[in-house]
Amino acid sequence: MPHPLVDQLRFARREFQRGLEGLTDEEARRRFLPMNSISWNIGHLAWQEQRYWLWRAQDQVPLPEVRDKFAFGAPASTPPLAEMWEAWHMITQAADPWLDTITTEKLNSPVLENGEPIGTNWGSLLLRMIYHYWYHTGENLAIRQNLGHTDLPQFVGDIDEEAPYRPE
Repeated sequence: MPHPLVDQLRFARREFQRGLEGLTDEEARRRFLPMNSISWNIGHLAWQEQRYWLWRAQDQVPLPEVRDKFAFGAPASTPPLAEMWEAWHMITQAADPWLDTITTEKLNSPVLENGEPIGTNWGSLLLRMIYHYWYHTGENLAIRQNLGHTDLPQFVGDIDEEAPYRPE
C-alpha cells in the first residue's frame, strides 16, 4: 500500500484533471494576463513531477523539452493541450513506481544533489507537489470562469471516499 501522502498526491492529481474536464484546446491555450495558459500549467506540473520523482530520485529526464519549456521562471507559452496531457501522463506514470516505494524513513531523508544535501527532504518535496497541484487547480478554475464556464466542479471532491485520512 502506498504511503498516505502518496495517496494525497494522487487525489490532488485526479482533482486537477477533474477541474479540466471538457476543456478545449483553444480554451486551454488562452491567456488572461498575468496568468499562464492552462496548457502551460499542465506542462509546468509535469516539469515538477519529472524534476522531483524522475530526475532527483532516479537520475532520469525522459522529456528534456518539458524541463526546458515549463520550469519555474520559464517564459509563458500556449502549447497544445493534447501534447501537455501526453507529457503529463507519461511523466506521472513513470514516477508512480518510485512513489509506490516511499516510506516514512525515505520521506525524512535529505534530498541530495551531487552527493550533497540541498536543504530539504523527500517529505517536503511531496508536500510541495501536493500543494502545487491545489494552487494550479484554483488558478485553472479562475481561468475557466474568465472563459465564461459555469457549473465547474466543486472542490475538494470526494476526499472521504477517495483519499480519507489514513495513519501510516
